[in-house]
Amino acid sequence: MNLILLSPEDITADGNATIRDPRRLRHLREVHRAAPGQHLTVGVAGGAMGRAELTALNDQQATFHCAPLTQTPPPALPVHLVLALPRPRMLARTLEHVTALGVKDITLLHTRRVEKSYWQSPELAAEKIRRHLVLGLEQARDTVLPEVTLRRGFRPFVEDVLPGLLSTRRGLVAHPGMANACPRGLREPAVLVVGPEGGFIDWEVERLLAAGCEGMHLGPRILRVETAVTALLSRLF
Repeated sequence: MNLILLSPEDITADGNATIRDPRRLRHLREVHRAAPGQHLTVGVAGGAMGRAELTALNDQQATFHCAPLTQTPPPALPVHLVLALPRPRMLARTLEHVTALGVKDITLLHTRRVEKSYWQSPELAAEKIRRHLVLGLEQARDTVLPEVTLRRGFRPFVEDVLPGLLSTRRGLVAHPGMANACPRGLREPAVLVVGPEGGFIDWEVERLLAAGCEGMHLGPRILRVETAVTALLSRLF
């Protein structure tokens, strides 16, 4: 936790902040080994960041005196990530990784090789998703939560949603066997589409290309989804 992320409800009437949830309290005690008088980096969800003095800490709550917070969060990556829904454990790690890297728009998509049971996972509960996004923000010292959208229909997404996304962005599909290598250092907004562990089926690739996306690859190695997404974002931006 490189940032103590505060919710608006954490801010008290006098402008200070009080947190009570066990996870953040445990992290303050066991990782930061924080003590009253110590200054830590804090940020308000969706707002500014800065330093705050820890004025009290016990098993029930921590209280901070917040000087005016004036530091802006780091810039977002200009990318909308469309990700075939990974297995639940991998989804959790991937959400944390891409949030830390600065992705602010995420679509989780059903494809042929996505197990239908994945959509029943507790990891897709709104609170679980938010928890992983918050962990990514705390790691990267950011305050702006990504927006996550669930799309259970591949065809409706490609036909009804994707054209609108591509009207202002360059579409890129990462898939083994594509002719072109992943570009480097994009200077334009993009839609990055990444398939499941088993890859897209041919029909899905054809539909994505027909919609206006460009196919690309990361080389001959077959990577886990969380590794591939991190490598793609790092290379693209």
